[in-house]
Amino acid sequence: MTRGLLNIVLVCALLAPCAARAADSRIRLNTVGFLPGHSKRASVSVRFNEFRVVEDGGRSRVVFRGRASGPLHNEDTNEDLYVADFSALRRPGLYRLEVEGVGSSTPFRVARDVYDAPFRAAVQAMYLWRCGSAVSANYNGITYAHAACHTEDAWLDFVGGGHARRDASGGWHDAGDYNKYVVNAGVTVGVMLLAWEQFGALIQSAELDSHGDGARGGLPAYLGEVKWETDWLLKMQADDGSVYHKISTRDFGPAILPEDEKAERYFTPWSTSATADFAAMLASASRAFRPHERAYADRCLEAARRAYEFLRAHPEQQRADLRGFTTGGYQTDDADDRLWAAAELWETTGDARYLSDFETRARGVEMLFDWDWGWSDVKNLGMLTYLFSKRGGRDAALLNITRRGLIETADALVRLRDAHGYARPLGTRYYWGCNGGVANTVVLLRSADMFAPRRAYVETALDALSHLFGRNYYGRSFVTGVGADPPRHPHQRLSMRPNSEGAWPGYLVGGGWPRATDWVDVSENYRVNEVAINWNAPLVYALAGFLSGRTHNNTRTRQ
Repeated sequence: MTRGLLNIVLVCALLAPCAARAADSRIRLNTVGFLPGHSKRASVSVRFNEFRVVEDGGRSRVVFRGRASGPLHNEDTNEDLYVADFSALRRPGLYRLEVEGVGSSTPFRVARDVYDAPFRAAVQAMYLWRCGSAVSANYNGITYAHAACHTEDAWLDFVGGGHARRDASGGWHDAGDYNKYVVNAGVTVGVMLLAWEQFGALIQSAELDSHGDGARGGLPAYLGEVKWETDWLLKMQADDGSVYHKISTRDFGPAILPEDEKAERYFTPWSTSATADFAAMLASASRAFRPHERAYADRCLEAARRAYEFLRAHPEQQRADLRGFTTGGYQTDDADDRLWAAAELWETTGDARYLSDFETRARGVEMLFDWDWGWSDVKNLGMLTYLFSKRGGRDAALLNITRRGLIETADALVRLRDAHGYARPLGTRYYWGCNGGVANTVVLLRSADMFAPRRAYVETALDALSHLFGRNYYGRSFVTGVGADPPRHPHQRLSMRPNSEGAWPGYLVGGGWPRATDWVDVSENYRVNEVAINWNAPLVYALAGFLSGRTHNNTRTRQ
């Protein structure tokens, strides 16, 4: 067997739902695998003394032996956990962990490119979320496709335009439903563009599929996917610069294909949070697209400026009037959104007005970084833009406080990881979509490592991925189609509809709450098993930072 073919076999084995060998569910580890030069640990829910790592298949040759450490009592799962540490194993291969008196783990890989294929799956999932266009992708021999949908988006009845249509086609479906929300797009696009700024060279090496629309003019496929969303966002701005809050049916629709959803969809009134997030996204997008499509970059920047000027003229917070709608609200205070918008416009233009606005707002913030954050709290994105800028003129005292705040926040995440039996960087905090919160910790950890390199930051970021891919109470991957025993019944209409192909791949489900032990793989339970763009974006970010940097002409799976 050639090396290229062997790699294909190994990657497919670990991306597909794995049931070939019975694994003991009490042995919980990263079922995707480990990077050779980094930590490798498993949590075991019963007492043991010794373990060994063996080659999977064939002679099962022993390659590592070790002894347990622990126990560490995990309050959130009420378990005494013991740890098998085999970090010294560096040789690439396919292995199993055998625990004395317990059993054997699911197979896992050790390889430099262990996260390459999951990254492509997570980005492909964004493509499969596209609205307004037919999509089709092959994943592990199965084709996932739907026809063009919601091409009549959307009606103006609720924004004073009468029963007339204005083009709002395109963008991504938001989550398990088919609606489209500007505020949730905010953190999603923001994190994906931050990944591009920090890891663009690695992302380029991943050889993503451009799907026929991202390669013109040399536009990288990754930016082509982001552009699908920013094209839609540009349609959400009103003539006065304000931004409509969402495109939505009046009520959530049934589990059918998106092209079969015929209920009328509407613009809803503007909000200051949507307008501020729009300004931040489009200003950041202008920087990303400028080397590839200058005219488009100019268009994004002009739209961002108009949104910001509208905000200047409307300093009071305005929430969207969503009467008549039972779909997602995404209502949030706008202070963090305005701060982020000022940071991105300053970084893109160098205009001192934006810098002054940002620094005034930042000085009034008690905690410059929040270790747990998401769509309703985008302050971290603004602070990181300010911190990483190469522009002059920043206030030295504020800059030092900001830098120190990032390091202190990353240190806190490391401590939470150290105290948790599954090395979960969020510790014992659980809420709707908390798996997305786990992924968001990686943004802070990797950013802190760029300012003050510390191995613990990188290892804690990897522990976040390990938790999502199987080192958790369930011993299962939380990403559909990736790793061992992944979710098969996510709350996503594409996956829930009759005669579905099964769970569409590459999506991070929300995770258990209010308790760690409350996750169930049941599609009707949207509280724990829904998927959402704002959870996939930090997953994309987390994986991007650990790509191998190799090209995959001979080893990539069809996606």
